[in-house]
Amino acid sequence: MTDPASAGPEGTRPSRGEAPVLSRAAHDRAHLARSLPDPAGGRPVRVLTVDAQRTVPVSEGPTGPQLVWDEQPKLPLGAVYLGEADGVPYAAVRGERSLTVNGRPVDAWSGLREVGADLADLDAGLLVEAIGILEWHERHRFSPLTGTATTIERAGWSQRDPSTGTEFFPRTDPAVIMLVHDGADRVVLGRQATWPPGRFSILAGFVEPGESLEAAVAREVAEEVGLDVSDVRYVASQPWPFPQSLMVGFVARADGDQPLRLDPDEIEEARWFTRDELRAGTGPLATPPSISIARYILDRWVDGELS
Repeated sequence: MTDPASAGPEGTRPSRGEAPVLSRAAHDRAHLARSLPDPAGGRPVRVLTVDAQRTVPVSEGPTGPQLVWDEQPKLPLGAVYLGEADGVPYAAVRGERSLTVNGRPVDAWSGLREVGADLADLDAGLLVEAIGILEWHERHRFSPLTGTATTIERAGWSQRDPSTGTEFFPRTDPAVIMLVHDGADRVVLGRQATWPPGRFSILAGFVEPGESLEAAVAREVAEEVGLDVSDVRYVASQPWPFPQSLMVGFVARADGDQPLRLDPDEIEEARWFTRDELRAGTGPLATPPSISIARYILDRWVDGELS
């Protein structure tokens, strides 16, 4: 038997909290400080090293994992300013793995997917921001206008084409993710061929140019499983910096008597599951991990909070 608020099989952890786990934050991004010569204002800075595999140094604390920050006397050259909390500035920089950080032992180098759900709010929010902004820099090193190598400005929050003077800012790709139910006790879950055997999730897809979020929900559901939906309602959103998405969550209603018509390029299998199946762990062999907004929405529906 699973936790009554969990949509996962036995032994899996439900999503907890009032918001998706990667939507948590406890710091001020201090965006106005980015334009200053020294965003840290002369204060020492805590710096997070992110390696080429997008993993970060982690230690096991008394209440769970915590990030290992490098205490620097000032903002290092090439670091991206993340903001501040309780008067302490934070930043992130690309670097190499090490066994210690400024003399502090590192228990493991872990990625956001592995450790994000277990971090405290401050570390979680800073880590999502760090991964997202550094990923943008990795993928946008040259001007899309001229191909010229860009220069970095605003403490890491913009790039400039030196040949034209054009300034570029980080971009986020919106994607919709939606739980489709029949207005009663059934939900449509699908799976992609690349997923582990038996794993199902709610449906999702990217928003197209010139398209509203609600229209994207209706289009994606029709494309992937052939259902017409109504009563499209917003639930929550979550950053997903793999590499630069914002997942916008919805619920939508479909006539349960409609046949499922699958897009074979997108969906290998889809079917209706009941709340009782998901509660009892007799439905899918695997559901999304607790770090994902998919699990957050699914758990809320199973617990009767969404309809």
